[in-house]
Amino acid sequence: MQQQERELRELFQFLHDKNQHARHIALEILLSHTPKHAPYRNIFFDGLQSQSGLQSPKESTTITDLKLLCRDNLAIAHDAFRALVNLSDSPMIHPYLIEQSFFTFLVSYIVHPQATLGDLAAMLLSNLTTSPRSCTALLTLQIPILRTSTSAGPFYPTQSRAGTCAAPVPYPTDDETNVPALPLLVDAFVQGANIDPSVPLDKRPRKSELHFLASVFANLSTSLPGRLFFLTPQPLDPLQLETTRRVEYPLAKLVFFTEHNDTIRRGGVSSLIKNCSFYAQGHQAILTPDSETALVPPSNLPAPGIDALQHILLPLAGPEEFDLDAQEQLPEALQFLSPTKKREPDAVLRLAHVETLLLLCTTRWGRDYLRTHGVYEVVRALHEQETKDAVSEHVERLVNLLKRAEGPETAQDLQVEEIEEDDPDLRIEEI
Repeated sequence: MQQQERELRELFQFLHDKNQHARHIALEILLSHTPKHAPYRNIFFDGLQSQSGLQSPKESTTITDLKLLCRDNLAIAHDAFRALVNLSDSPMIHPYLIEQSFFTFLVSYIVHPQATLGDLAAMLLSNLTTSPRSCTALLTLQIPILRTSTSAGPFYPTQSRAGTCAAPVPYPTDDETNVPALPLLVDAFVQGANIDPSVPLDKRPRKSELHFLASVFANLSTSLPGRLFFLTPQPLDPLQLETTRRVEYPLAKLVFFTEHNDTIRRGGVSSLIKNCSFYAQGHQAILTPDSETALVPPSNLPAPGIDALQHILLPLAGPEEFDLDAQEQLPEALQFLSPTKKREPDAVLRLAHVETLLLLCTTRWGRDYLRTHGVYEVVRALHEQETKDAVSEHVERLVNLLKRAEGPETAQDLQVEEIEEDDPDLRIEEI
């Protein structure tokens, strides 16, 4: 063992020292060794391998300490979250971070409006949800809350308590209730978009912007259970569990962010829409305006349409003017755009939107809807200006589908699995 590695290992004991200053100094030194290519990063993974036989993987004292330090004061918790964000790029550590106690704390902390380090916590959750096991855990997670009537919000997630996330005063006296965590994350994400970064932290209604939750949602939607969450009506109020009241598709709350200033937020939402479009039975709800209702099997509960087309097309649209007949076909948000309108600058995101339109063409209903709502005009103008071959090629495939004649042989909806094998115009990879 090299001398420096031995010295770093000796610092581990100070992570649980009673002296706050000692904890901080030790963590500050160790943090610089947590990035992916740090030469001594392996010391954090010692003892994490699965045990033989029926024994469960054993958690190291170091990982336990880092998880506890996320609840410490601001400086220590900041470095502890950063360390776990760095280390969580390895799936080896994921089982120890989705154990019930810490996972409940992590999600409860993110949804609490007063959580100072919510953005780092969201980054950690984003890394964790790259593994299917973590996604399953999040889809089924319930967290305990107390209802409140304070300015901090209508509820207090009791497991969020930390040095950077104080409990409300006076403390609520109602009984705890367990509620699904994911609808609370969706609402927290929506609220985070309205934060003005120029406003001092102590004056914000929510302290964290939570852009990285977009990546969490995109990760969840790579599986069928994840897609079905976003395509199953939920109560408008996530604390109101009865679906006899007003409901909305969770995806409908998120499609607005395809034009957000933050690349992480709009990129994650773009991927989410694309991944949900792999579920052909959801196409009608995805495209239907919110003035009409639509139903997505296996649910038998209708809800206002998601009205996603305008949010798919806006990033692809530029300042071009169309003739009056074409303008009238377009969704209202795309009619008479400003001469200064700019397309999505990121080619990866432009490609994701074109791929979403290709997926929506896998149903005859979807193809007909796109034809009658000006999609061809928008993508034709895009093709004329596009500089990336991958995007141009996908636009050409889309145009071929929109312009090809329909007959009895094309009346039946195509399945994605069939398309990936048989129809090169519709071969799209999940992300």
